Amino acid sequence: MLIADDHTVVRSGLSALLSVFDDLELVGEARNGREAIELVERLHPDVVLMDMIMPELDGAQATAVIRKHYPDVQVVVLTSFRDDELVQKALSAGAIGYLLKDATADELADAIRNAVAGRATLAPEATQSLIRQTLQGTRRLGDDLTEREREVLALMVEGLNNNEIAQRLVVSRSTVKFHVSNILSKLGASTRTEAVAIALQNGLVS
Repeated sequence: MLIADDHTVVRSGLSALLSVFDDLELVGEARNGREAIELVERLHPDVVLMDMIMPELDGAQATAVIRKHYPDVQVVVLTSFRDDELVQKALSAGAIGYLLKDATADELADAIRNAVAGRATLAPEATQSLIRQTLQGTRRLGDDLTEREREVLALMVEGLNNNEIAQRLVVSRSTVKFHVSNILSKLGASTRTEAVAIALQNGLVS
């Protein structure tokens, strides 16, 4: 297997966590999606444990490339995010599993084994997300914004940039960038200015 995550401590922790299983072998570690693709080409692992929020190339983009060019390599997403949009992106890109980073070692090991066997593994949160997407009917513009995305949008309306929003919400800049990207996509906006205008016109922020 290959681990792709931009945090060294996470990669080290996963490596130690999974080293107790004799049937699992770690063949490489990638710091971003671009490195993950390069290592898949060189090492050809059976499974990639893929983070979603990474610099240079995110997990969804990397997953799509890997699944297109190396269809026998399975991708299991391992992320801290529970957003419906992220679940949809991961599965649409071809991931066979979606787990949160609070999963146990046994759950991770089982997900990897299932992936090798071509079986899907979804965290309960991901399953609920798929159910919500199936059941939801016609929605008003902005109805699919998460609570956090509404917070970010409100700060965008205030004129804050990504660094300022990150400081206000005490999150990383890459996390803010991810939320802004989702907001633009959900509102059908091509720029931050357009997203702010849409938000104000439709009363999406107080």
